[in-house]
Amino acid sequence: MTLKENIDVLKAKSAASIPGEKQEVMHRAIEELERSGLVDKAPKAGDRAPDFSLKEADGALISLDSLLEDGPVVLSFFRGGW
Repeated sequence: MTLKENIDVLKAKSAASIPGEKQEVMHRAIEELERSGLVDKAPKAGDRAPDFSLKEADGALISLDSLLEDGPVVLSFFRGGW
């Protein structure tokens, strides 16, 4: 299965579990962002992020630049559960 197919399956599953009124709010927010022009200013896949530091699970600080020394880094943001 391709990445796009996997994403489409995930979208269908999430759409089935998210209440309709919440989906409407999300779709309106997406449309507003697209109209605002911010989408065009957002980082794109492959853009380099500015360096930042976050705490690891043990509380130690780690920087993006230090991770990049070992190769590419994928950032993932968890929005929470429904």
